[in-house]
Amino acid sequence: MGPAAALRRIAYLLEREGAETYKVRAFRQAAIAVDELGPGRLELLASSGRLKDIPSIGDTTARVIAEALAGSTPSYLAQLEAVEPTPLSPDALRLRGKLRGDCHGHSEWSDGGSSIREMAEAAVGLGHEYLAITDHSPRLSVARGLTAERLRGQLEEVVALNEDLAPFRILTGIEVDILEDGSLDQDEELLASLDVVVASVHSKLRMEAPQMTRRMVIAVQNPHSDILGHCTGRLVTGKGRQPSSFDAEVVFGACARTGTALEVNSRPERRDPPEGLLKLAIDLGCWVSIDTDAHAPGQLEWLGYGCEQAVQAGVQAGSVVNSWPADRLLEWTANHDTALQPRRGMTP
Repeated sequence: MGPAAALRRIAYLLEREGAETYKVRAFRQAAIAVDELGPGRLELLASSGRLKDIPSIGDTTARVIAEALAGSTPSYLAQLEAVEPTPLSPDALRLRGKLRGDCHGHSEWSDGGSSIREMAEAAVGLGHEYLAITDHSPRLSVARGLTAERLRGQLEEVVALNEDLAPFRILTGIEVDILEDGSLDQDEELLASLDVVVASVHSKLRMEAPQMTRRMVIAVQNPHSDILGHCTGRLVTGKGRQPSSFDAEVVFGACARTGTALEVNSRPERRDPPEGLLKLAIDLGCWVSIDTDAHAPGQLEWLGYGCEQAVQAGVQAGSVVNSWPADRLLEWTANHDTALQPRRGMTP
């Protein structure tokens, strides 16, 4: 493995284990610096002990480069490769094997750490058939949410990338903010043109339950809403964050009536919704979308965590929309055909 490939693989493995963004970025930037320098110059600097003269190269990345140039596996890379991901139960493994793609992912266009191409190529490597790029909408300025103009620019990039990466498909999308009145934070015309719309609450999470219920139901009833993202907004690691309060039976009932899927968010710090709410959603006849909400390529491997959460709640593969091929998924997002809604006890 060459130096740049080793640096990128380290970044990927750090992403998979949820390392801090600054740490991952150091290895990705070092890989870019190596690419720009070229092999001849890189070897010259390595032989003279001057690798740290290269911008973005520090002690650790210099050691990785030197070991890779010497023809050995860098010790830091070997250490990361030796860390096994959390094993999945047999049922979760079976469900994971039936998933064809991921309907919630972010790129550097908003608060993700990598390009759309890098995200897509990582998805290809995992055997995905498709990946929806769902960067944030404009109201979430802290995440560099996309204005209508920027979103249109992203759509042009996706068209070009899909020509290069076929038969793999990048699905156009957005994670659109559910505003306080239940409206969606993007132009209606643009929302109508997208493949996948994930609607999520990101603000005023402590709203009183009746108001939050109304807010979420209005959003779910919007014909452009395909998936209700991380519905409780809870965080279960670090200082944590309590789930929002709402009438789950009313909200999930609206999801079932409109054919809007409930997301099982696979991020380790979210694991949203909790098991009891997910069981309720299944009992009410909701579709489910098991997604990573990945903000970096390595995080695309987190689908297994969502599968584990799903099987514990009794989710069957037949009710999971991203177990479908892309064409069927896109037919569903275009029509939300209530005749295709899952029935209670549905089997794969």
